[in-house]
Amino acid sequence: MKKRLLITRLLPPAIEARAARDYDALLNPEDRPRSTAEILRLAEGCDAVLCSPTDSFDADAIDALPASVKVLGTFSVGYDHIDLDATRARGLEVVNTPDVLSVATAELAFLLILAAARRAGEGERMVRAGRWSGWAPTQLLGTQVSGKRLGIFGMGRIGRELARMARGFDLEVHYRDLTRLPPELEGNAIWHGDDAGFLGECDILSLNAPGGATTQHWLNADRIALLPPGAVVVNAARGALVDDGALIAALRSGHVASAGLDVYEGEPALNPGYLRLENVVLLPHLGSNTTETRDAMGNIVLDGIDAVLHGRRPANRVT
Repeated sequence: MKKRLLITRLLPPAIEARAARDYDALLNPEDRPRSTAEILRLAEGCDAVLCSPTDSFDADAIDALPASVKVLGTFSVGYDHIDLDATRARGLEVVNTPDVLSVATAELAFLLILAAARRAGEGERMVRAGRWSGWAPTQLLGTQVSGKRLGIFGMGRIGRELARMARGFDLEVHYRDLTRLPPELEGNAIWHGDDAGFLGECDILSLNAPGGATTQHWLNADRIALLPPGAVVVNAARGALVDDGALIAALRSGHVASAGLDVYEGEPALNPGYLRLENVVLLPHLGSNTTETRDAMGNIVLDGIDAVLHGRRPANRVT
């Protein structure tokens, strides 16, 4: 008899086909976001739940999961939407999707860097609105990226991929992380052990750190003031890394010349102040949105669920 698996959101066709082959799979073909109460009700009798970052599993939700659920898989690398203390207390295993989306997310971060620095969003809007009257010597003058100093806050897998790409643009890479990387991972990047020294070097600042209490609103007014005037800021990590009010004020004043954002605190809602600014590129959380990456994410999380339900230790186990 097949194990029962609840999948909370619509996943790529190849992943849903695999789930339907191997499990009694409860799918969400309309991709309708479900409340926590509805997920808990649908999980009755299930052996596993495959959730997404849009699903909140706080301590109460973990405690209320049916006893039949042995593993919670998340279609993401990040797991700040899951209370891990509660899963440990319950003995519930959690698996995620590590190692497979670093390149795609780094590509997206670099897209934001180029688009923000070169004012691509403004130009695209100008053409679509029929406001472009032809080439002009001073039209939408942006910032050249090549040869500048790129600061990476969070030098994990995604940050290191971004650093690798940046070297092709002759960018000098600086990074801020809790500890210095070993030489084989650091390459020729320059580590900073304090915020002031790091931010002062950032012609371009890319946020690539995980979310959570320790990084909540890390980019605040005090840290923004440490950036060189005219800096470019991009965020393809977690929206909560940014104090929106402080960044909006810096964009209005020109201290931050432009920004590129793919994530937002409280998304899909975002601070309406961004919508009134021309010098911001806004994307709808596209970091890992490639066919190759989403298929890889689905396969690795299903691998982890398979392992738990067959008594093996999964390589992608979080708890």
